[in-house]
Amino acid sequence: MGRIRLHQFAPAFGLPNASPFCMKVETYLRMAGLPWEAVNDGDVLKAPKKKLPYIKDGDRVVADSSFIIDPLKATRGDALDDWLDASQRGVALAFQRLFEEHLYWAAVYTRWIDDTAWPQTREAFFAALPAPLRWILPPLARRGLRVQLQGQGLGRHSAAEIHALGVRDITAVADFLADKPFLMGERPCSLDATGHAFLANLLWAPVDSPLRDAARRHPNLAAYCERMKARYFA
Repeated sequence: MGRIRLHQFAPAFGLPNASPFCMKVETYLRMAGLPWEAVNDGDVLKAPKKKLPYIKDGDRVVADSSFIIDPLKATRGDALDDWLDASQRGVALAFQRLFEEHLYWAAVYTRWIDDTAWPQTREAFFAALPAPLRWILPPLARRGLRVQLQGQGLGRHSAAEIHALGVRDITAVADFLADKPFLMGERPCSLDATGHAFLANLLWAPVDSPLRDAARRHPNLAAYCERMKARYFA
C-alpha cells in the first residue's frame, strides 16, 4: 500500500496542528506507524466536506477524523486497539465523545468567539492562505461556528457557564487518567491520539482561557502530553 496524504492546516501555536482533529489524525498515523505525508494547504474549499482533515489513500478520499481512522484500522491493521476488551472499547468511545462532542465546543468558544483570542486564532488558521482567501474566509468561518455553537446548544449559555462545563470535562479526564501512563492503561490506544491532540491544544496553545487554567491545575495531564510528545513526535 502507498503513502497516505494527510490534508490539514499548517502547524501553528507551536503544535503539530492547532486543529485538534487534524492533530488527532497525525498522532494516530504516527502511533500506528503508517506511511504518510502532510499536505499543509489549509484549503477547506477543496475538502470533500468543506472541513479539515481529509486523507487521500490511493484512489480513496476520506474526510472526518473518525471516518479516516476506522477504515485505516480495517485495511491496515488495528494493533493499537486489538488489546481492548468490549468494556474498555465502550469506555474509550465515551471519552472520545467527551473530547470531540463537548469539550471541543467549549474550546471553540474560547478560541473563535471570545474577542481576546480571536486575532490569534485567525492568524493560526488563515495566515498561510493566499489573498483574498485569508481575508474572506476568517469572518465566514467565525460566523459559521457561532451558528453551530447555537445549534449544538453550548452557545446558548453564558461565557462563565460554558467555561464551567468545559472545566468539568477536563477534571473528569484528569481523574480518569490518574497515574496511568496512557488513558486506557499501560499501553497506548487510538483514544490517546484524541486525548493528546485535545489536551495539548489546551495546555500548549498560547490562548489564555479558564480551560487552559483548569488543565494546568492537573500535573498528570501535562505529564501525559509530554510523554506522548516524546514517544511519537521526537
